[in-house]
Amino acid sequence: MNTDITASAKPEYPVIDRNPPFTKTVANFNTLDYLRLTTITGVSVVVGYLSGIKPGIRGPSMVTGGLIGAMGGFMYAYQNSAGRLMGFFPNEGDVAKYKKHAI
Repeated sequence: MNTDITASAKPEYPVIDRNPPFTKTVANFNTLDYLRLTTITGVSVVVGYLSGIKPGIRGPSMVTGGLIGAMGGFMYAYQNSAGRLMGFFPNEGDVAKYKKHAI
């Protein structure tokens, strides 16, 4: 059974790296990725705090919400970065950046 996503879908944009490693994907995070990660984490902290008011566990609930939000935000940013490198998401800026480094 082939679980490789590239076997079932063809990239619509230029491919920079068909199978980017973790370090390259994280290094490829752009400002919008960091903004999304921060926003998701911040919203999760607030939701955690508000959900802990009634039982009186605001602190632990806030920390748990923040950790879950940070993990979710990181995974969302990672997905977007990897998608740009593999050519599944618009990547004009990334293509220009990597062409400049290749020269």
